[in-house]
Amino acid sequence: MLRNSLIPDSLLSMRKIRNLGFISFLLLTLTTACSTADTQVSELTIYSGRSEEFIAPFFQIWQQQSGIKLNVRYGDSAELAAQILEEGKNSPADLFLSQDAGSLGAISNEQLFAPISSGVADQIPSQYSQANRDWIGVTARVRVFAYDPNRIKVTPNSITDLTKSIYKNQLAIAPTNASFQAFLTAVIEDKGRSFTKKWLTDLKANGVKVYAKNSAIVEAIDKGEVSIGLVNHYYVWEVSESLGREINVVNGYFEANDLGNLINVSGIGVLASSSKQETALDLVNFLTSPSTQSKFVSDTHEYSLISTISPPKDLPSLSQVGAPNIDLEVLKNIRGTQDLLIEVGLL
Repeated sequence: MLRNSLIPDSLLSMRKIRNLGFISFLLLTLTTACSTADTQVSELTIYSGRSEEFIAPFFQIWQQQSGIKLNVRYGDSAELAAQILEEGKNSPADLFLSQDAGSLGAISNEQLFAPISSGVADQIPSQYSQANRDWIGVTARVRVFAYDPNRIKVTPNSITDLTKSIYKNQLAIAPTNASFQAFLTAVIEDKGRSFTKKWLTDLKANGVKVYAKNSAIVEAIDKGEVSIGLVNHYYVWEVSESLGREINVVNGYFEANDLGNLINVSGIGVLASSSKQETALDLVNFLTSPSTQSKFVSDTHEYSLISTISPPKDLPSLSQVGAPNIDLEVLKNIRGTQDLLIEVGLL
């Protein structure tokens, strides 16, 4: 007691302050440690419009490298986009991977994506992503006409040629498919609704056959059920691989700048409602890295969006396709396209 009584009050106050400061430091350290542990990401939820067969091997690689579990909900891109729009800010999804730009645009239009910062996916050209980087392109696919060269001796120069009598009862389309709907949206935006309605009506009058998906169209051509169909470029390769043999189907291209040569992209966006955005961006970086992009080409026959990576075997480069100049942003107007398909009786 005597020792303490000889110490000035000011010094005692300083000691108390130092002690309190030390205690505060310890509490801050413990709080920070707990906070870091609480925010340690162990899993992500992704809505995938790419099929499980297509994308699961790539997800598996990332899970093994990162140690983070991916909870994947697979489905049609347009249906998953509608689901996210319904869920809004309460969506459990951290990311949305779509097989087409239109479905991504619908989400972006409602401001449900968090813009992807520079430094992420920087090797992807801006023309294959949303202007404000709400979403980033992952791979490219080209619209083509698949056909049996033994049965189709005169190939079409334009999509308008498909209404001619030489293709009567020979053409197949997949109106429920997101890629077909994105293509049709481009036609509406470029040529107008009236032109597109007449084109679809003329196709019906010419006996167009409807299939559920692109691969079914290619299989039907190989079987001789139809002779020509509108699909994405990789389905001829995919069906051939699945059957383990060459098939009687090849890809054809319309004249340069025809809408039938549309280049669309699969792409990915991070939901603004996600609390795991930094980890989600790690997955975006993985999918757009040169090594993964090269693997997309070799394993799936899709195009890389990195210009220095060669196109799939026996296919022209994207610059050689003769694609029309269509801003991918317009492909978001998918609802009007679906309404038109319903109106003409194709949905």
